Amino acid sequence: MLVVKAARVLGGLIAATAVLGMAVSATAQEKKIKIGVIFDLTGPLAGGGSELQYTGAKIMLDHYAKTGVEGYKVEAVYADAQSKPDVAINESVRLLEQEKVDMVLGFFSSAQCVPVAARVEQLKKFMWMTTCISSGVFENKNYKYVFRPQASGDQFGMMTMDFIAQNAKAKFGKEPKDLRVAIIHEDGAYGVDVAKGNVAGAKKAGLNVVLKEGYSATAPDLSALVTKLKRAQPDVIFHTGYNPDITLLLRQAREQGLKFGALVGHGAGYGVYEKLKEGLGADANYIFNTDPISIWLAKPEGLDPKLPPVIKMVGEEFDKVKPGVAIRSAHVGIAASNTYVFLNDVLPRAIKQYGGVDPDALRKAALDVDLPEGGTMLGFGVKFFGEGTPMAGQNERSFPVVIQYVDDKSYVVWPKSQAQREAVLPLPAGTTYSYK
Repeated sequence: MLVVKAARVLGGLIAATAVLGMAVSATAQEKKIKIGVIFDLTGPLAGGGSELQYTGAKIMLDHYAKTGVEGYKVEAVYADAQSKPDVAINESVRLLEQEKVDMVLGFFSSAQCVPVAARVEQLKKFMWMTTCISSGVFENKNYKYVFRPQASGDQFGMMTMDFIAQNAKAKFGKEPKDLRVAIIHEDGAYGVDVAKGNVAGAKKAGLNVVLKEGYSATAPDLSALVTKLKRAQPDVIFHTGYNPDITLLLRQAREQGLKFGALVGHGAGYGVYEKLKEGLGADANYIFNTDPISIWLAKPEGLDPKLPPVIKMVGEEFDKVKPGVAIRSAHVGIAASNTYVFLNDVLPRAIKQYGGVDPDALRKAALDVDLPEGGTMLGFGVKFFGEGTPMAGQNERSFPVVIQYVDDKSYVVWPKSQAQREAVLPLPAGTTYSYK
């Protein structure tokens, strides 16, 4: 009897231990955050910058997959939006409902961000946008679960107009009111939003807008637009486009003999120098681009001391993926930095102060972020507009800069606080588009 009782006790202990072990194992497995990551890996947006954004986000996610965050494992599940808004929506829902990710991160195109944000908010899930810039994502939407540390499109458009207006007299020998400017843009959410900022900036600066025109980014022929530009005779063209529409426009401009004093781009296709050089050759020289600063151009003395080593790591990892690139695209750093803000500043706070990684914990943690200027690799700070404000969920401390490509290098030329050199304005005599 004693032997039987002992066996029963022993069996019970073994069973209890096994159950306890399973419980511990289950708990360990639960301590994980699954992040759905969506960029365009195929289609026209891939080469226009989305694949580079994916690379930057992946470098950071891979790094945290090794270290974890506050005892939580970081697991990324990737999806391809295929350069199509409907695919971006479907993939977001699939990741959230079938893959059971805790949140979605990424998104290159504003045309995707606008509908995806609405759907994610409807599902009461958490969304962290690294890239797309349209103000229309947030304007008067009062979202609770959607956040974007990235600068917004109207800021891009306002900044470039201010840049040209401030240089009108010194560089062009004209008062702003006498400077002729053309605003052209792809007609999606991204282009429309930047152009809106351009118009507001031109009005504020008193610049003379001689043409404002939108077009489809997939248009097979832009010669009619080039003809309108020739008639308008702008000193400066402000362009918001992807790729290959940028290449198409400038090739047809060259063929038709369009002349101007400066071309100012606004992110997207203008942020991928390799593509510009591939499509335009030497004509890529002296083009301006507006974007959050390349993390490799940010002045280290103005950054939080913990950030330069992270920037170095991102650069080294990128060089392994894309060896021999002349200019590390700002796109890589944008996604890396904005992903880092989530993993370093939002996620630990959600876990420690709000008990986990559910949408409400992540939302509260995001609203608590308070980084001063220099607190991110992109140089700007982070503080999100709160509920009840017109731009709830947008980072109120973000800003872009204007860079210029000169001899296969990029230099910050505006604002003056970040400038590395003077802008070359207007285009030097003898260059293809120069009207001098």
